[in-house]
Amino acid sequence: MGDRLKGKVAIVTGAGRGIGRGEALALASEGAKVVVNDLGGATDGTGVGSSPAEEVVAEIKKMGGQAVANYDSVATAQGGENIVKTAIDKFGKLDILVNNAGILRDRMVYNISEEDWDLVLKVHLYGHFNTIKPACAFFRQQRYGRIINTSSIAGLCGTTYGQANYGAAKEGIVGLTRKVARDMGRYGVTCNCIRPNAGTRLTLSDEMRKSWPKEAIEKLEQMKPEDIAPLVVWLASDDAANVNGRAFFIETGRVGLYSEPVLEKQLVKAGGWTIDELFMFMPATMTGELVNPDPPQPPKQ
Repeated sequence: MGDRLKGKVAIVTGAGRGIGRGEALALASEGAKVVVNDLGGATDGTGVGSSPAEEVVAEIKKMGGQAVANYDSVATAQGGENIVKTAIDKFGKLDILVNNAGILRDRMVYNISEEDWDLVLKVHLYGHFNTIKPACAFFRQQRYGRIINTSSIAGLCGTTYGQANYGAAKEGIVGLTRKVARDMGRYGVTCNCIRPNAGTRLTLSDEMRKSWPKEAIEKLEQMKPEDIAPLVVWLASDDAANVNGRAFFIETGRVGLYSEPVLEKQLVKAGGWTIDELFMFMPATMTGELVNPDPPQPPKQ
């Protein structure tokens, strides 16, 4: 057991398995008291169960740490409030919030149902907000807090298909991270996000194995979910006080810091551009070298 987080209280959502489990155990290994939140459902968000959260709590206690289980859903405002309340009621305060809970309902965009769209955004994007809001009310009063959100590379790269709902939610989390960082920085609170790459029950599900390239699956099988946790522990510590509003890539053996978006090129003139002018100048000066990553394909026979 270390002591880098001694005296701190942490929440980890979706902590019953995979990346969240690794984060909860790692935070506890450095002295944090942990609220292990997990609804205990399936990868598509259906069902409930207490076993995953309770098993992680038992692991933490076995290693000499302190933890309590929580089974609320992050998809509702009441659930988010209850998760934060659990930390304060059980341990008297809250210092660290790790938003990790997630589900998948992959469909090609023309096949996504309203339910599939809504639930993925509810669990991921709304789920982050539903815990951040009550946590920040407490952080503002104590003038201290660490928030680590979980985005994904899904909204960046073109290696996967059928994840319009998931990609939209995960990129929304990046924007939420930046704005929470600006809102809360003055109160001693930092908010950062990670884009992890690891083999979990979500990324290695039967559905993902069907839609992802074989090479990507083989790589994921080598990426351990527990290898995400060390970066989260560092971001949760006082050593990372100067890091706020940033996004990090993390996988087994590799950590990266993403640059902030910048304009690559621009056309400038006095007054507005006409239609004729843009048809003339756009290909010649700005878009001529761009390549469609998914060009039209002939219909399947």
